[in-house]
Amino acid sequence: MLNAETAVKAAAEERTFDWQKLLAPSVLILMTVFFMIATPHARSMTALVNVLSASYFIGFMALGVTFVIITGGIDLSLGTTMMCGMLMGGLSMRWGWSIWAALAFSVAVCTFIGLLNGILVAYLQLPPFIATLGTQMMGMGFGAIMTKVTTMRYTDQSFKQLFFRFSNNVNDFPEHLLFLRGFPIGIVWLLAAFVIAWIILNRTRFGRYTFAMGSNYEAARLSGINTRFWRTLVYTLCGFFCGVAGIFFGAVYTTIIPSTGNGLELLAIAGVVIGGTSMSGGTGSLTGTLIGVFTMSVLRQGLMLMGLQGHWQTFMTGLVVVGAVLLDQYRIQRANAVKKI
Repeated sequence: MLNAETAVKAAAEERTFDWQKLLAPSVLILMTVFFMIATPHARSMTALVNVLSASYFIGFMALGVTFVIITGGIDLSLGTTMMCGMLMGGLSMRWGWSIWAALAFSVAVCTFIGLLNGILVAYLQLPPFIATLGTQMMGMGFGAIMTKVTTMRYTDQSFKQLFFRFSNNVNDFPEHLLFLRGFPIGIVWLLAAFVIAWIILNRTRFGRYTFAMGSNYEAARLSGINTRFWRTLVYTLCGFFCGVAGIFFGAVYTTIIPSTGNGLELLAIAGVVIGGTSMSGGTGSLTGTLIGVFTMSVLRQGLMLMGLQGHWQTFMTGLVVVGAVLLDQYRIQRANAVKKI
């Protein structure tokens, strides 16, 4: 009888998981089909390029914060961390550093901010919301102070072509590759980062401990896991991904100012939530995160092509996020109901 009950629970949990796993890609497909029917502009190569171009620097931040949210935490400093790193990188170029040294310094600054977040949360035991809200404000102020609220520019064309687009010069392209002219190569870098992050999360001790801390932090600690160290490492990794996101942001846009990063963290977190990662911790997937980021980009670009203004895009994005959280709560309630059988 006990074996039968166990089998029923396992089967119910498996069905719930499969449903959750299929939900995010189904929403993405339906949304894409809707916009392609609603407006002919959505069926162009330009629309695809715009969707991909709006995805990857948000995608890098989303990959990093997925680890944090799986542990049951949150990082509100994503956008500010990214901008602070890029501003400091731009400042180092004024000191005479090369573009590549500046980029490395930018990533190092972001990684350090992630480490600071981890120490505040894991060792000083501040609530993640408060700790990262504080570093968000400190980073915003620090970047403005150091740069004296001036604009930073990354003008090296080789840097932009390597990280952003294939060359726009038709003469540089073989005839059979002309359809790729202007294609954002950043999406290739994002997919490469996704593969690495997926291996870390699903095939390493670090990933197993990440899920363990999110499922039951105290049980993980009592089982012998150095939860403070690993939790700090999670936030540090998130900071590193913010630094990488900053590189691609600098490759896309010609100017960077201290206030540019405000609000970008909300887009990254929204992509993670839409992708099915639970805000309660313990469950989540990077595949879902990537799908969630693309869903956000399709929604925003599709509404833009339909002629709706920016505030409508923000409203609809918020609506989708609320729906995703409600579905997550429904999933948790179903899982708890199964455990009581």
